Amino acid sequence: MIFDRLSQAIKHKRNPTCAGIDTRIEHIPAAVRGQYDCATQQGAAGAILAYNRQLLDALVDIVPAVKVQAACYEMYGAPGMQAFADTLCYARKAGLFTIADAKRNDIASTAQAYAQAFLGDNAPFQADMLTINPYLGGDGVEPFLAVNADTGIFALVKTSNPSSAQLQDSKLADGRTVFEAVGDLVETWGKENRGESGYSRVGAVVGATHPAQGAALRQRLTHTFFLLPGYGAQGATGRDIAGMFDKTGGGAIVNNSRGIIGAWIQSQDAYIDAVRKAALAMRDDLRAALGI
Repeated sequence: MIFDRLSQAIKHKRNPTCAGIDTRIEHIPAAVRGQYDCATQQGAAGAILAYNRQLLDALVDIVPAVKVQAACYEMYGAPGMQAFADTLCYARKAGLFTIADAKRNDIASTAQAYAQAFLGDNAPFQADMLTINPYLGGDGVEPFLAVNADTGIFALVKTSNPSSAQLQDSKLADGRTVFEAVGDLVETWGKENRGESGYSRVGAVVGATHPAQGAALRQRLTHTFFLLPGYGAQGATGRDIAGMFDKTGGGAIVNNSRGIIGAWIQSQDAYIDAVRKAALAMRDDLRAALGI
């Protein structure tokens, strides 16, 4: 099961960090950017891929997983999506677990096409895990589980953005919030897909910026692996999110994008040295918070 293997990789590196390769032009050092005509789609995509490969080489011994945000690549058209595919492929070949952050979903037949695109055996954007929007309900989720038993999904449950409360914190007639109801569905959808670790193939995106709600969800969703965005640039720290892990310090992985890939911007170090230092500092913060 995918989250059994991810859990083992986290234990091996003693680091529940996921590096977000959500690369924008402003994240790329001038030494790399200057080699390409970034005013064109082809040039921008080339610069992004070149920097991504350096990032992955620098991080492979530190982090167990990476998350690649599709929107950062889609904006550069076909060349951007080729860079997206190549980044995922490069990371997988390096032995890193990959999360395609595309938040896809639609009615069942279209969801099946999305599933084939990201999780199928011959997927053009092959990833180990995919973020999805669960709003369409179970028949929009099942195709992502049916396509490949070696993959997993992360359904949006409680997102890290400030205005998430406008909808996700709304109360239902039974007293639950919307995000609690979605979390309960995630737990149900994963019931038949649990591994030896107890976690199913249906994970949840839970914002690290909401520590109290995240901790409550951890108690509620005992078989659901968490992806925790919001560390670093959005303000969350290891201490904030300790309650979102299980009693053994497992069951979750923490994403940090800008704080790692753009670490050189506020550093006097060479850019790769700055990236590594940021990733190691995050690892040490999480270790301290979790008692690892």
